[in-house]
Amino acid sequence: MSTVQLEIIHEHIGLLTLNRPEAANSFSLQLLHDLNNALDEVEKNNQIRVLILTGSGEKAFCAGADLKEREGMTEEQVIATVGKIKSTTTRVEQIAIPTIAAINGAAFGGGLELALACDIRIACDTAKMGLTETSLGIIPGAGGTQRLSRLIGLGKAKYLIFTAKRLTSKEAKDIGLVEEVLEKEDFLEKSITISLSIAQNGPIGIQQAKKAINLGYETDITSGLKIEDLCYAKTIPTVDRREGLLAFKEKRKPQYKGK
Repeated sequence: MSTVQLEIIHEHIGLLTLNRPEAANSFSLQLLHDLNNALDEVEKNNQIRVLILTGSGEKAFCAGADLKEREGMTEEQVIATVGKIKSTTTRVEQIAIPTIAAINGAAFGGGLELALACDIRIACDTAKMGLTETSLGIIPGAGGTQRLSRLIGLGKAKYLIFTAKRLTSKEAKDIGLVEEVLEKEDFLEKSITISLSIAQNGPIGIQQAKKAINLGYETDITSGLKIEDLCYAKTIPTVDRREGLLAFKEKRKPQYKGK
């Protein structure tokens, strides 16, 4: 059985599930391979407008690196494996469509780094998370030192990484690490509802908005406004833009095609 499952739900929503519940959905080499194969499928499927990433079972989203597997590795193999985790999380960050981390349980180390690479983070009320690598004598190596500070600020990021603190989902929301905390009973259903609220909007507009936000955030405001202009221009000649105007005029829900 694959360590990663990809389903298409509600026509335009992709649900990608890390499927190693017996190992807290940790990053084995096989899971990394399967995850990249699943991302290949997502990128080839033009019908997917939003991708949800979650973990199987109720205990863990992803516990990070598979430390049992790592015990038998040489130093060179460890470095290569960490590099593979980093390149995979970066790939998730750079995918064109919006991504939502549905954090259904524990998200530590590389697991939280995967969530940080997503556009939006939604947590179950029983979830716990943290970048705990310094407690193992190492540092976050899959983008955590960079993405966490950009998301919640330098001081808070340093505090969490230096102390290896574990946060509840409520604490994570209070500092802006996650956007929503949902009750365990209807966690996935409500995560899908949020995804549908994104998927109903113009897919080209959503993708260009993501691009403008991501690229503009890394530069000064003047350059960012120019990036916004370029991304806005991409939406002008589209069929979707004309459909949006027509639907507004006719007081009906637009039927976007991504063209």
